[in-house]
Amino acid sequence: MMKKVMVVWVSLVMLVIAGCAGTPAPDVEEGAPRLLRVMTYSSFDIGEDVVQAFEEAHNARLQFLDAGDTGQMISQAILSKEDPQADVMYGIDNTFLSRALEADIFESYRAEGLSRVPEALLLEPSYRVTPVDYGDVCLNYDRAYFSDQGIALPMSLEDLTEPAYTGLLVVQNPASSSPGLAFMLATIATLGEENYLAYWQQLRDNEVLVVDSWDTAYYGEFSGGAGSGGTRPIVVSYASSPAAEVYYSETPVDVSPTGAITAPGTCFRQVEFVGILKNGENRDLAEAFVEYVLSDAFQNDIPLHMWVYPASTTVDLPPVFDEHAVAAVEPAMMSIDLIEQNRQAWIDAWMDVALR
Repeated sequence: MMKKVMVVWVSLVMLVIAGCAGTPAPDVEEGAPRLLRVMTYSSFDIGEDVVQAFEEAHNARLQFLDAGDTGQMISQAILSKEDPQADVMYGIDNTFLSRALEADIFESYRAEGLSRVPEALLLEPSYRVTPVDYGDVCLNYDRAYFSDQGIALPMSLEDLTEPAYTGLLVVQNPASSSPGLAFMLATIATLGEENYLAYWQQLRDNEVLVVDSWDTAYYGEFSGGAGSGGTRPIVVSYASSPAAEVYYSETPVDVSPTGAITAPGTCFRQVEFVGILKNGENRDLAEAFVEYVLSDAFQNDIPLHMWVYPASTTVDLPPVFDEHAVAAVEPAMMSIDLIEQNRQAWIDAWMDVALR
């Protein structure tokens, strides 16, 4: 979701989706572990011990399929829905969920673990997907740049159109990136559908840079923290990204080199889900996996691996989250039905303005 943030590769072998298409399943010897294929995005990460615990408990072997960014992952699943390349999808979020529901790629399953999940995260009443984590997509900034330049931080979306912020912002393309789509939706929810295109024209006039993915924006163009090779001191990322900067710093730091702007209307709450793909294999094992991702063992592992918040209310956040992650103040949200009705039209109109 949150999707969500620092890219750490899963220690297991990751198989390329295209290479798996059409490969017949080998015969399984009696008593041998059953294979469960989990399609997910490139930045997915979870502890090896957590994976091993599931495998041992269910005599299973988990195979994680790297499908690229969220938009690419959904496209892969839709194209192969009659003969799916995976049994479960992990990481689809509320910005792209409507596309998958419209394509009818998921089986309904009401997990027992939902009793530990707040009702506000239960966005799909038919239980075709299950919420597993959430994060706030927000503007992140390079603390050193703003301190050295003596420039005030932008505290609203409108501030970004001011001359003081010319050439400072890098965002992701909403057609290919879930954080990019989340930020575009934040502009629609906050400014109104009738105003968002004029707003993006103002951002373009103010030399906003649009790139295809979060990785490119954060690691390639952003000037703060892990992205210090870039020149743009403002980037669309997550409210928890500053905590990740502290956690992964090569030398201990008390203050993150980056910060998150969480003023009302500047962030969008992104909820991530897991879903059982139609026509997949080992339905009982897929259900067990959905229950497992809601367990304390898996949920406790989410913050320090994927840098988003666990969906379960029964886990405690690690200290680095309490000290350096910030909660969004009045994050923008939008119903999946409204996104479903308008997503493609909004993106097409955005592209005419932002990329023409």
